[in-house]
Amino acid sequence: MSAPEGEYYTEERWQNWIDRLTTEEIDLEDEESGRLLQNFQDDTVIAIAKIVSDFEEGVLEDETALTELADVREIVLTEVELDADNENTLMLINAVQTALVCVFYAAEEFIVTDERAGVEECIDAAREAEQDEEFEAALEFCAKAGASIIDGAELDPSTGEEFEYGPVADWVTGLRSLQVAMADPEVVEPEDE
Repeated sequence: MSAPEGEYYTEERWQNWIDRLTTEEIDLEDEESGRLLQNFQDDTVIAIAKIVSDFEEGVLEDETALTELADVREIVLTEVELDADNENTLMLINAVQTALVCVFYAAEEFIVTDERAGVEECIDAAREAEQDEEFEAALEFCAKAGASIIDGAELDPSTGEEFEYGPVADWVTGLRSLQVAMADPEVVEPEDE
């Protein structure tokens, strides 16, 4: 059984968020801007959570779930092109896309394997791999942590707060969104404040 095309996420939905971000003046010191960026990220993570939930409930077979994930990934990880006036917004969109990479890998890991690992141990291993510039290994560890989160393991809310800027910090941000989405997959509308 498969979902109707666009049931989980659409290009139009993604573009609505991009349009909103480019028309707003994003200031990371501003609470409203921060919430807008978080909602932007969470909206995609919720779509991923719904695919995984439908897989768990038997609505989607594993291959279909992987195809649905690939369809959403193609929409949200496509390079966004903005004019020079929106350079800061583009950097923020890229950070959200980096966070989402880990969520996609975590969902795939959950679907294709039953093996689970400790969340904090995986994050620690990812940080070590990042320090050694082994970014593929770091992503793999974060994806394993994410699969465990999907399976019900908890990520400490403070995890990542002290991390220096880098891919693992972004990936952990994605995992925090994933944990929230798995607990309460409510849709975030682009026009929500």
